[in-house]
Amino acid sequence: MDKIKSGFVSLIGRPNVGKSTLLNNLVGSKVAITSSKPQTTRNVIQGIYNDCDTQIVFVDTPGIHKPNHKLGKILNKGAYYSIDDVDVILFLVDAKSGIGKGDEYIINKFKELSKPVILVINKIDGLSNDEVFKCIMDYKDLYDFADIVPVSALKGKNTEELLKVIRNYLVDEIKYFGEEDITNRSLEFMISELIREKVLRLTDEEVPHSVTCITEKIIRDKDKTIINAAIIVDRDSLKKIIIGKNGDMVKKIGTLARGDIEELLGTRVYLELYVKTIKKWREREKYLTELGFTDFMEK
Repeated sequence: MDKIKSGFVSLIGRPNVGKSTLLNNLVGSKVAITSSKPQTTRNVIQGIYNDCDTQIVFVDTPGIHKPNHKLGKILNKGAYYSIDDVDVILFLVDAKSGIGKGDEYIINKFKELSKPVILVINKIDGLSNDEVFKCIMDYKDLYDFADIVPVSALKGKNTEELLKVIRNYLVDEIKYFGEEDITNRSLEFMISELIREKVLRLTDEEVPHSVTCITEKIIRDKDKTIINAAIIVDRDSLKKIIIGKNGDMVKKIGTLARGDIEELLGTRVYLELYVKTIKKWREREKYLTELGFTDFMEK
């Protein structure tokens, strides 16, 4: 058998280019939440791909964007850190939206590096071969990419080829995680994210960026798991929206989240949700620490 090949691979790109969808596809399990809202990912999440002779630790990052509050600055810091501290970078772009200022900004960051950057042109489903080729030509002159791989993360198109290409650039010969591991994140974090995903999907534009979730208690029983979790908002008007008329919205969020959590845990789940207002939580270090945004805060 060949030697093991392993390494850390970062997924970098503008918000909403499909980084989390691609991560879940490559790992073969849902380790990162997805939605159509920008900046869905707020933490650096590692998803672990294993086969008989390869281990790839994928690092999903918040989309690099112009921050307008302290949390936004922390998210950008996390994304930049993951550029510096990995072996290979996957630079994801949206084939359907064309080159944007955000793409050019990120490419300029790559010029300071001496590690392989693979251009991943995502969302090719529905495009002709000529349109995909044009997109490749538009990007290839902007930077000396180690490889260029067009994919559809949503449809799983060409992702096996992407794994083969990545393997060519792995430099380590050690397994950092066990065969059964799929993420570095805690169970509490995964549950909180599944709840937040449902909030993102069910609420309007003004809600998502003002919401976070925290799992406060997990009680395991023989045939069931009891979970207490809080949905945190920054003003009372949003609290009313998330609770909904007669509690309808929070019930719907809970029902959808419970289905995913039961799949994650493999047991029946009793999910108790409540909604709490913490004014300006995104600006207050105390709450950013309590809510898990600690990795890249200023010391």
